[in-house]
Amino acid sequence: MAATMRAVQVVSAGGPFELVTRPLPEPGAGAVRVRVQACGVCHSDVFVKAGGWPGLTYPRVPGHEVAGVIDAVGPGVTRWKSGQRVGVGWFGGNCGHCDPCRRGDFVSCQYLQICGISYDGGYAEAMIAPVTALALIPADLDAVDAAPLLCAGVTTFNALRRSAARAGDLVAVLGIGGLGHLGVQYARKMGFRTVAIARGADKGPLARTLGAHHYIDSATQNVAAELTALGGATVVLSTVTNGAAMTATIDGLAPHGTLILLGVSPDPVQVHPGQMVGKSRTVHGHPSGTSMDSQETLGFSELSGVRPMVERMPLERASEAYDRMMSGDARFRVVLTTGQ
Repeated sequence: MAATMRAVQVVSAGGPFELVTRPLPEPGAGAVRVRVQACGVCHSDVFVKAGGWPGLTYPRVPGHEVAGVIDAVGPGVTRWKSGQRVGVGWFGGNCGHCDPCRRGDFVSCQYLQICGISYDGGYAEAMIAPVTALALIPADLDAVDAAPLLCAGVTTFNALRRSAARAGDLVAVLGIGGLGHLGVQYARKMGFRTVAIARGADKGPLARTLGAHHYIDSATQNVAAELTALGGATVVLSTVTNGAAMTATIDGLAPHGTLILLGVSPDPVQVHPGQMVGKSRTVHGHPSGTSMDSQETLGFSELSGVRPMVERMPLERASEAYDRMMSGDARFRVVLTTGQ
């Protein structure tokens, strides 16, 4: 590669995106340099663009849905080689020494690094990543398809496979957006009786195309009543950021059913003890997953044919891509490409 690279940075909280030329970084001990081919634009990039993340320093290059190729390795790196196709997601590395890490709970690391927040991310032609953050990308999975799977994909896939649902159980996915359109696909491919829930009858055909057996229009139907009529949901996977919409699903859970929260809403989920105690229901949150979880998400996606619906834009249009993502008009993930 050349001695310089292009990158899109944010200089201060609330400031504009800036396309700049930077020196090509060199990997230090325990790290590699990734030549970025594609980087998804995620709503969580707002933490860099608008500020608000504790301890965030500027300038910062956002981006935590990174797919590319290793082109340099730092001292002490033996497992990873130049030429390997790798991805980096929200999980940007763990310390390996804190109590959660010692228990093997790496995603709960007390010093967890986040790609694009703790260090510069994938809105660039190259980036440095610790080896603990790397996930291998299967040979037959395109970089543009792989990128969103490293955040939206691993979050939905990992939540479903770690849930109590088993093949044949009723699983509902609340929301058909950036996460939800992948969640529906994963639920169907895992063998669940899949229900998609969204607002508007117009989303029904899309839901069925993605693999849903049933569609519930929350604008005109009682979500809990419809789920109950189908036998009750073992799992409701919530990908929306609306507390009222999440609350509306609770009475549709089967005995021992679980509402899994992925989207973070500004308003609370309203839960009455009577809804929970009599039928042993639960509500819990789920983080994305480790780099190995990401790697297994990519592998399952390649095997099963799960793919994100994406809109491609070149790196220099990062500001436009971000605005389109924030508007909610994107169908369903925007991915920046570098042409490498």
